[in-house]
Amino acid sequence: MNINEFLERGEDYYLPNLSIDLVIIGLHDEKLKCLLLQLGDKWLLPGGYIGQDESVENAVQRALVERTGLETPHMKFLAVFGDKDRQFGDELKNLSTKFGPSWRDGYWLNNRFVSLTYYSLVNFENSHPVARGFDAYAWFCFDELPEMWMDLKSIALKARNRLREDIKYEHVAFKLLPDQFTMPELHHLHEVILEEKLDRSRFQKKMLSAGIFERLPKRLKESPGRNPYQYSIKTHLF
Repeated sequence: MNINEFLERGEDYYLPNLSIDLVIIGLHDEKLKCLLLQLGDKWLLPGGYIGQDESVENAVQRALVERTGLETPHMKFLAVFGDKDRQFGDELKNLSTKFGPSWRDGYWLNNRFVSLTYYSLVNFENSHPVARGFDAYAWFCFDELPEMWMDLKSIALKARNRLREDIKYEHVAFKLLPDQFTMPELHHLHEVILEEKLDRSRFQKKMLSAGIFERLPKRLKESPGRNPYQYSIKTHLF
């Protein structure tokens, strides 16, 4: 579908007034980062629209696969954003004035949109983002987010805060790590997410008591010092 058909007839293919926004989170250089797409001089969260004959879950899964290249990316519902003035019309009109095509107020994208938002944890090294349809993509630290469209920055920050709460009760942080990892790596990851120090011994006991980690042989020693065991997730539990 070309851009003109999308603008003119998009509501024939997608549910009107409803969009999806995705906060895709990765760990890079020991920092949590968020994947953003550039359109004009501002940045957006990856996302999309829900096909007329498509479930919400399938639409989210499709958007995640398209943007990350991962076959089965993690996803979790975050919240609904639906402010009464939530519409993209002014932003899109300004953009079309600069780059075309010409804008009409009657376009379906000029209407108010309610956003179903999700967050996804991905292994940074295994993901292969694409900017298709946008000017560029980039990973940004949550404390250094660029200028973003509308309320998208608040959605990104809400996802970071939700992750902090979720890992206190759910075992999901490992999805940011490679398939095989050590307990010190998992411990450090939790400290990065929570931005606080955690007692290593108590943390390891808590993790192992969950019964979801399978101990593997020790990692080959590359330097002097401790040589911890590696772990993986018991996949039949997830």
